[in-house]
Amino acid sequence: MEGLRTPEVDDLLRVLARLDDEDTVFALLEDLFTIREIKDTSMRLAVARMLSDGLSYAAIEAATGASATTIARVSKCLAYGQGGYGAALKVLEEDAASDEGRA
Repeated sequence: MEGLRTPEVDDLLRVLARLDDEDTVFALLEDLFTIREIKDTSMRLAVARMLSDGLSYAAIEAATGASATTIARVSKCLAYGQGGYGAALKVLEEDAASDEGRA
């Protein structure tokens, strides 16, 4: 994605990296994106988690409503992307593990 990393994108990255309160991040998402964009982006993360767990495309499509094209795109990013989904899934796994430790 040559040309995507602009000073404006770097500003957004800096803001996201420094926000540490989920409610504040959610407020920013609501201001930046449409409801549909938030739902679609969240669904892609759910698809990545399900692919990582070994679920089939059919099971993922049934559970999320994601199209086969979206599932394939997420799968390709998991396998050949920049590691963003992997980093996000690691955060979710660490959170789940710490939640289990508190229970």
